[in-house]
Amino acid sequence: MTTYSPPKDLLANRVILVTGAATGIGQIAALTFAQHGATLVLLDRQEKALEQTYDAITQADGAQPAIITLDLAKATLEHYEALQQQLDQEFGRLDGLLHNAAELGELAPLELYNLGLWSKAFTVNVHAPLLLTRACLPLLRKSSDASIIFTTADVGRKGRAYWGAYGVTCFALEGLMQTLAEELEANTNIRVNSLDPGPVRTAMRVRAYPAEIHASLPEPVAIMAQYLYLMGPDSKGVSGQAHNAQQQ
Repeated sequence: MTTYSPPKDLLANRVILVTGAATGIGQIAALTFAQHGATLVLLDRQEKALEQTYDAITQADGAQPAIITLDLAKATLEHYEALQQQLDQEFGRLDGLLHNAAELGELAPLELYNLGLWSKAFTVNVHAPLLLTRACLPLLRKSSDASIIFTTADVGRKGRAYWGAYGVTCFALEGLMQTLAEELEANTNIRVNSLDPGPVRTAMRVRAYPAEIHASLPEPVAIMAQYLYLMGPDSKGVSGQAHNAQQQ
Protein backbone atom coordinates (compact mmCIF):
# COMPACT_ATOMS: atom_id res chain seq x y z
CA MET A 1 0.00 0.00 0.00
CA THR A 2 3.02 2.29 -0.52
CA THR A 3 1.19 4.04 -3.39
CA TYR A 4 -1.77 4.99 -1.19
CA SER A 5 -2.42 8.75 -1.27
CA PRO A 6 -4.50 9.80 1.74
CA PRO A 7 -6.44 13.06 1.82
CA LYS A 8 -5.11 15.73 4.16
CA ASP A 9 -8.14 15.43 6.45
CA LEU A 10 -8.13 11.60 6.51
CA LEU A 11 -8.09 11.44 10.32
CA ALA A 12 -9.99 14.62 11.14
CA ASN A 13 -11.89 14.51 14.45
CA ARG A 14 -10.30 11.17 15.40
CA VAL A 15 -8.60 10.49 18.72
CA ILE A 16 -5.68 8.08 18.37
CA LEU A 17 -3.41 6.57 21.02
CA VAL A 18 0.16 5.66 19.97
CA THR A 19 2.52 3.71 22.21
CA GLY A 20 6.25 4.18 21.81
CA ALA A 21 5.51 7.71 20.59
CA ALA A 22 8.75 9.27 21.85
CA THR A 23 11.09 8.03 19.12
CA GLY A 24 11.38 6.06 15.89
CA ILE A 25 8.36 4.75 14.03
CA GLY A 26 5.98 5.60 16.88
CA GLN A 27 7.04 9.23 16.87
CA ILE A 28 6.73 9.57 13.09
CA ALA A 29 3.37 7.80 13.10
CA ALA A 30 2.10 10.23 15.74
CA LEU A 31 3.34 13.23 13.74
CA THR A 32 1.83 11.82 10.54
CA PHE A 33 -1.54 11.12 12.15
CA ALA A 34 -1.57 14.67 13.54
CA GLN A 35 -0.75 16.10 10.11
CA HIS A 36 -3.86 14.35 8.81
CA GLY A 37 -6.15 15.85 11.43
CA ALA A 38 -6.04 13.45 14.40
CA THR A 39 -5.81 14.37 18.06
CA LEU A 40 -3.04 12.24 19.57
CA VAL A 41 -2.58 10.52 22.89
CA LEU A 42 1.18 10.02 23.18
CA LEU A 43 2.35 7.17 25.42
CA ASP A 44 5.96 6.31 26.25
CA ARG A 45 8.28 5.90 29.22
CA GLN A 46 10.72 8.58 27.96
CA GLU A 47 9.18 11.80 29.23
CA LYS A 48 11.61 14.31 27.70
CA ALA A 49 11.54 12.64 24.29
CA LEU A 50 7.75 12.44 24.53
CA GLU A 51 7.63 16.19 25.11
CA GLN A 52 9.65 16.66 21.92
CA THR A 53 6.98 14.77 19.99
CA TYR A 54 4.36 16.95 21.66
CA ASP A 55 6.25 20.13 20.67
CA ALA A 56 6.69 18.96 17.08
CA ILE A 57 2.93 18.40 16.74
CA THR A 58 1.90 21.73 18.24
CA GLN A 59 4.55 23.67 16.32
CA ALA A 60 3.11 22.21 13.11
CA ASP A 61 -0.33 23.53 14.16
CA GLY A 62 -1.62 20.07 15.04
CA ALA A 63 -4.31 19.53 17.67
CA GLN A 64 -2.94 19.64 21.21
CA PRO A 65 -1.96 16.07 22.16
CA ALA A 66 -2.29 14.38 25.53
CA ILE A 67 0.82 12.90 27.13
CA ILE A 68 0.90 9.71 29.19
CA THR A 69 4.26 8.77 30.68
CA LEU A 70 4.15 5.06 31.44
CA ASP A 71 6.77 2.32 31.59
CA LEU A 72 5.03 -0.72 30.10
CA ALA A 73 7.54 -3.04 31.75
CA LYS A 74 6.28 -1.89 35.17
CA ALA A 75 2.66 -0.92 34.51
CA THR A 76 -0.01 -2.47 36.73
CA LEU A 77 -3.72 -3.00 36.22
CA GLU A 78 -4.27 0.16 38.23
CA HIS A 79 -2.23 2.14 35.71
CA TYR A 80 -4.37 0.89 32.83
CA GLU A 81 -7.59 1.58 34.72
CA ALA A 82 -6.41 5.12 35.46
CA LEU A 83 -5.50 5.61 31.81
CA GLN A 84 -8.98 4.55 30.72
CA GLN A 85 -10.59 6.96 33.15
CA GLN A 86 -8.32 9.79 32.01
CA LEU A 87 -9.12 9.26 28.34
CA ASP A 88 -12.83 8.89 29.03
CA GLN A 89 -12.93 12.14 30.95
CA GLU A 90 -10.83 14.06 28.43
CA PHE A 91 -12.09 12.66 25.12
CA GLY A 92 -15.07 10.38 25.79
CA ARG A 93 -13.98 7.88 23.15
CA LEU A 94 -11.02 6.50 21.21
CA ASP A 95 -10.94 6.03 17.42
CA GLY A 96 -7.55 4.39 17.00
CA LEU A 97 -4.86 2.49 18.89
CA LEU A 98 -1.39 1.85 17.48
CA HIS A 99 0.68 -0.60 19.50
CA ASN A 100 4.25 0.32 18.57
CA ALA A 101 6.31 0.12 21.78
CA ALA A 102 8.52 -2.97 21.85
CA GLU A 103 11.38 -4.62 23.73
CA LEU A 104 14.06 -6.22 21.56
CA GLY A 105 15.67 -8.28 24.30
CA GLU A 106 18.78 -10.07 23.07
CA LEU A 107 19.70 -12.08 20.00
CA ALA A 108 20.76 -15.44 21.40
CA PRO A 109 20.01 -19.19 21.25
CA LEU A 110 16.95 -20.17 23.25
CA GLU A 111 18.97 -22.53 25.45
CA LEU A 112 21.18 -19.63 26.53
CA TYR A 113 18.57 -16.88 26.61
CA ASN A 114 18.54 -14.56 29.64
CA LEU A 115 15.26 -15.38 31.38
CA GLY A 116 14.96 -11.92 32.88
CA LEU A 117 15.07 -10.38 29.40
CA TRP A 118 12.64 -13.04 28.18
CA SER A 119 10.13 -12.08 30.86
CA LYS A 120 10.55 -8.35 30.19
CA ALA A 121 10.00 -8.84 26.46
CA PHE A 122 6.76 -10.72 27.08
CA THR A 123 5.60 -8.06 29.51
CA VAL A 124 6.20 -5.17 27.10
CA ASN A 125 5.44 -6.89 23.79
CA VAL A 126 2.44 -9.09 24.69
CA HIS A 127 1.00 -8.46 28.14
CA ALA A 128 1.03 -4.66 27.81
CA PRO A 129 -0.75 -4.61 24.42
CA LEU A 130 -3.37 -7.01 25.77
CA LEU A 131 -3.98 -5.02 28.95
CA LEU A 132 -3.97 -1.69 27.16
CA THR A 133 -6.39 -2.98 24.53
CA ARG A 134 -8.71 -4.35 27.21
CA ALA A 135 -8.65 -1.01 28.98
CA CYS A 136 -9.37 0.89 25.76
CA LEU A 137 -12.10 -1.35 24.35
CA PRO A 138 -14.97 0.51 26.09
CA LEU A 139 -13.65 3.75 24.54
CA LEU A 140 -13.12 2.17 21.12
CA ARG A 141 -16.67 0.78 21.18
CA LYS A 142 -17.91 4.39 21.39
CA SER A 143 -16.34 5.17 18.01
CA SER A 144 -18.31 4.73 14.79
CA ASP A 145 -15.14 3.54 13.02
CA ALA A 146 -12.22 2.37 15.18
CA SER A 147 -8.93 0.74 14.26
CA ILE A 148 -6.37 -1.23 16.28
CA ILE A 149 -2.93 -1.87 14.78
CA PHE A 150 -0.38 -4.25 16.29
CA THR A 151 3.19 -3.64 15.10
CA THR A 152 4.90 -6.97 14.45
CA ALA A 153 7.79 -8.20 12.29
CA ASP A 154 8.73 -10.82 9.73
CA VAL A 155 10.36 -12.89 12.49
CA GLY A 156 6.88 -13.26 13.97
CA ARG A 157 5.50 -14.77 10.77
CA LYS A 158 8.29 -17.25 10.05
CA GLY A 159 10.56 -18.38 12.86
CA ARG A 160 14.22 -17.42 12.63
CA ALA A 161 17.10 -18.67 14.74
CA TYR A 162 18.44 -16.48 17.55
CA TRP A 163 15.60 -13.96 17.53
CA GLY A 164 14.46 -15.33 20.88
CA ALA A 165 11.80 -13.48 22.82
CA TYR A 166 11.30 -10.77 20.21
CA GLY A 167 10.45 -13.28 17.50
CA VAL A 168 8.25 -15.39 19.78
CA THR A 169 6.36 -12.34 21.09
CA CYS A 170 5.72 -11.17 17.53
CA PHE A 171 4.16 -14.58 16.84
CA ALA A 172 2.02 -14.07 19.95
CA LEU A 173 0.91 -10.65 18.72
CA GLU A 174 -0.19 -12.12 15.41
CA GLY A 175 -2.33 -14.63 17.31
CA LEU A 176 -3.68 -11.92 19.58
CA MET A 177 -4.60 -9.83 16.56
CA GLN A 178 -6.42 -12.67 14.82
CA THR A 179 -8.31 -13.72 17.96
CA LEU A 180 -9.35 -10.17 18.79
CA ALA A 181 -10.41 -9.47 15.20
CA GLU A 182 -12.77 -12.47 15.22
CA GLU A 183 -14.19 -11.59 18.63
CA LEU A 184 -14.93 -8.00 17.60
CA GLU A 185 -16.12 -8.69 14.07
CA ALA A 186 -19.77 -9.42 14.75
CA ASN A 187 -20.94 -6.68 17.06
CA THR A 188 -18.53 -3.72 16.91
CA ASN A 189 -17.14 -1.12 14.52
CA ILE A 190 -13.59 -2.05 15.55
CA ARG A 191 -11.18 -3.54 13.03
CA VAL A 192 -7.91 -5.16 14.10
CA ASN A 193 -4.80 -5.75 11.98
CA SER A 194 -1.05 -6.30 12.30
CA LEU A 195 1.63 -4.40 10.41
CA ASP A 196 5.26 -5.31 9.73
CA PRO A 197 7.21 -2.08 9.09
CA GLY A 198 10.03 -3.95 7.32
CA PRO A 199 13.65 -2.74 7.37
CA VAL A 200 13.60 0.89 8.55
CA ARG A 201 16.29 3.21 9.89
CA THR A 202 15.59 3.15 13.63
CA ALA A 203 17.59 2.73 16.84
CA MET A 204 16.12 -0.76 17.35
CA ARG A 205 17.22 -1.76 13.84
CA VAL A 206 20.77 -0.63 14.63
CA ARG A 207 20.77 -2.77 17.77
CA ALA A 208 19.44 -5.79 15.92
CA TYR A 209 21.70 -5.44 12.88
CA PRO A 210 24.86 -3.58 14.01
CA ALA A 211 26.84 -4.53 10.89
CA GLU A 212 24.16 -3.36 8.46
CA ILE A 213 24.60 -0.27 6.26
CA HIS A 214 21.77 1.64 7.88
CA ALA A 215 22.06 4.70 5.64
CA SER A 216 20.60 2.61 2.81
CA LEU A 217 17.37 1.91 4.71
CA PRO A 218 14.24 4.05 4.34
CA GLU A 219 13.36 6.56 7.04
CA PRO A 220 10.15 5.85 9.02
CA VAL A 221 8.32 8.62 7.17
CA ALA A 222 8.68 6.62 3.94
CA ILE A 223 6.41 3.82 5.21
CA MET A 224 3.60 5.87 6.67
CA ALA A 225 1.14 5.27 3.81
CA GLN A 226 0.14 1.85 5.17
CA TYR A 227 -0.22 3.23 8.70
CA LEU A 228 -2.57 5.91 7.40
CA TYR A 229 -4.55 3.41 5.34
CA LEU A 230 -5.09 1.02 8.25
CA MET A 231 -5.87 3.78 10.72
CA GLY A 232 -8.22 5.71 8.45
CA PRO A 233 -11.71 5.04 7.06
CA ASP A 234 -10.47 3.68 3.71
CA SER A 235 -9.62 0.37 5.42
CA LYS A 236 -13.10 -0.07 6.83
CA GLY A 237 -14.01 -3.75 6.60
CA VAL A 238 -10.35 -4.85 6.55
CA SER A 239 -9.70 -6.85 9.71
CA GLY A 240 -7.78 -9.86 10.93
CA GLN A 241 -5.05 -9.42 8.34
CA ALA A 242 -1.24 -9.31 8.50
CA HIS A 243 0.07 -6.37 6.47
CA ASN A 244 3.52 -5.25 5.30
CA ALA A 245 4.32 -1.53 5.22
CA GLN A 246 6.79 -1.85 2.36
CA GLN A 247 4.82 -4.24 0.17
CA GLN A 248 4.24 -2.90 -3.35
